[in-house]
Amino acid sequence: MEGNSLKKVRGKLIAPLGLPPTSSRKPNVAKKRTYTPVHWSKYFTSSEKIVVNENGDTFQIYRRGFTGPVLVLLHGGGFSALSWALFSECVESLVSCQIVAIDMRGHGDSKTHNDENLSVEAQADDIMSIVKHIFGNEPPPIVLVGHSMGGAIAVHVAATDQLSTLAGLIVIDVVEGTAMEALASMQSFLRSRPKKFHSLEQAIEWSVRSGQIRNSESARVSMPGQLRSEETGQCATCDISSNPLSPSQTPSSPDVLASPSSSQIKHGECITEEDEKAGEISFSPVQNSPFFPTPESPKAGYLWRIDLTKTEHQWPGWFHGLSAKFLAIPSAKLLLLAGIDRLDKELTVGQMQGKFQLQVLPQCGHAVHEDVPEKVAEVVATFLVRNRLTTPSDKFNWVMPAC
Repeated sequence: MEGNSLKKVRGKLIAPLGLPPTSSRKPNVAKKRTYTPVHWSKYFTSSEKIVVNENGDTFQIYRRGFTGPVLVLLHGGGFSALSWALFSECVESLVSCQIVAIDMRGHGDSKTHNDENLSVEAQADDIMSIVKHIFGNEPPPIVLVGHSMGGAIAVHVAATDQLSTLAGLIVIDVVEGTAMEALASMQSFLRSRPKKFHSLEQAIEWSVRSGQIRNSESARVSMPGQLRSEETGQCATCDISSNPLSPSQTPSSPDVLASPSSSQIKHGECITEEDEKAGEISFSPVQNSPFFPTPESPKAGYLWRIDLTKTEHQWPGWFHGLSAKFLAIPSAKLLLLAGIDRLDKELTVGQMQGKFQLQVLPQCGHAVHEDVPEKVAEVVATFLVRNRLTTPSDKFNWVMPAC
């Protein structure tokens, strides 16, 4: 009798064989990334084209914010001002500041009489001319923020001592020693990239899968700034509508479905992933994927905005003597790196002497401000508040310096 009762109780407590116990947790359903390009107006409040001299040299800038110090944002070689899109939104929500992101010479929507002159002198003159054109002879406090090549140019601009209101200098992932060593492999890296993309969606997906930009949201707004239309010659940003429901941006667009092969592949089918944790994503390219196109296709598509291989003779000038110049600048300084191994001897000594603030953000690639824009914004906001250059918002949280 007792045995039968026990069996009845156990039958209620133990689930039938083959069925898992019930759970309130939702099943982990694979999700697809979106590679539709995003218009710059989602992150910036305005854009302007500025003519700086009698040669008609015109520079595209993007702005956000109306009060506080001006963050002049300088992108890396081959990138564009749109690489700062997510960072700009994040940092302006944390502290009172103004954003001026610049398409540098030969990049994005900027056009000069000699786009291949990327010498450090020419680019430094460009930045000072732009700042003077916008703010006149008495600009508000200025903080130069530069990534890679842009970081080197920021140091050179600061070293000229021509910005009377320079209040701070922030350099992201560029160090003289490691940069000079990397120059030898730059040509092979540039040659390894696809020469042509059949749509902006292809380009965005390539940038994410190859690891150039590890944040797909950032890639969607910034990648068009790196390309030009093969048909019109214009920067690819001109092909993106500010209307999110534009036919050119819907998943059913022919551009999204187009591939170099004869078969049609639905956009996004070649990449599906589950919820990912930082640092666990693999970005190895699939060589036979339609999102890694070959340059032989006759269909008009998108090419790289600038051919950096033609400017190789100017690369050493960006980085030569960079560490000494950086350390000699009297303004408040921050060096933000993607790895501690990038720090050379001269900067290591300078950091130990307290000449600048050092912050290392692991688990991201070279495009630090695109991969982890929220973290970079928190570090920059803390730097600005600590040096009494601005006031924090309600969302601001202190970030302690860390290596």
